[in-house]
Amino acid sequence: MADEAILSSSNAYTIFKYGKYVIRFRAPYSLERYTQIKKWDAGYLVVMAKYAHNQEAEEEYIDLVPILEKLYYDPQDFLKPIKKVRIQYD
Repeated sequence: MADEAILSSSNAYTIFKYGKYVIRFRAPYSLERYTQIKKWDAGYLVVMAKYAHNQEAEEEYIDLVPILEKLYYDPQDFLKPIKKVRIQYD
């Protein structure tokens, strides 16, 4: 879908995919996987994440705006068409 992005993780990285773009950035050291998207707000994610040190998933926060700025993307233009984010592991 043109208005949907995908969140996942692999090894020590969080992966955010949208269209032809794949943005990878360091994840917390003990992250096993993301389990739920609780909120998407124009670049700010509230997610549930499973960590190796805890049996229960924990609430985690991801702010994509500073990450996109460091990559020289215009966050407002990049994020504007994204209406939904879902978790997908291959």
